[in-house]
Amino acid sequence: MPYFVYLIISKNSDNPVSYVGYTNNLKKRITTHNSSKGAKFTRGRKWKLAYSKRYLSKSIAMREEYKLKKNIKLRNKIKLKFKKNENFNITPL
Repeated sequence: MPYFVYLIISKNSDNPVSYVGYTNNLKKRITTHNSSKGAKFTRGRKWKLAYSKRYLSKSIAMREEYKLKKNIKLRNKIKLKFKKNENFNITPL
């Protein structure tokens, strides 16, 4: 079963906030985050998918999720690229 590592972004005032996670059902997980039933940190915000990558096993996905969470430079690079390519008009709840 494939697993995905993902980075979602929410615009919070002028500074976008990001969240990194892993899942085996990406579409359902994003919907869960946007319905305020996901991780506690993600509640009360509207999220957009900025990055996702597919892995063949859960253990590899978990390892890569950890790396992405710790790599602030890469996360900021993904956020900048996303802001340039996306009409970034999300308003928080």
